[in-house]
Amino acid sequence: MERGAIFTLPNNISFSRLLLAFAFVVVDGTWQRTSLIAAAAATDFLDGWLARRANSSTLAGALIDPFADRVFVLAAVSAYLADGAISTGQYFIFLSRDIATAIGFVVARFIPGLSASAFQARMLGKTVTGLQLALLIAVLHFASIVQPLILLIAALSAVSIVDYTAALSRARKTARGGGER
Repeated sequence: MERGAIFTLPNNISFSRLLLAFAFVVVDGTWQRTSLIAAAAATDFLDGWLARRANSSTLAGALIDPFADRVFVLAAVSAYLADGAISTGQYFIFLSRDIATAIGFVVARFIPGLSASAFQARMLGKTVTGLQLALLIAVLHFASIVQPLILLIAALSAVSIVDYTAALSRARKTARGGGER
């Protein structure tokens, strides 16, 4: 993964989710919000696909993409909380993954010699993000599955935190010359 420019096409697509997040908070129509969620999901797929296809993955993109995901999802869930569509308890269950991930990221940044590849998205994290987007749709159209979906996301989030921690631990050992065992 190269350092590369910040304003590449894939990164600009990731940045567009920040605008979608703002739009989500401003609009209140069910189908308008559904369209914004669909657009966010499409841009989340497209930015990664373009970066891989054009071999233009950058460290900036590896940071911008999950940041844009978090901003969009947190803006949407916060809007739902403000609208009364989800409870405060559901909101904090949902928020706990992002808090743990942010803390882990900050801690990991202080590990000397850790390569940028240690911060790449992992499949379980992508799965949780996909389920979070599904939850955003469920709040609008399938209220009966919101609570079970939140609990599934919470459980998978806990597993993904363990997965990321293990990956960072392996990367740290490799950075110190300990290699894989």
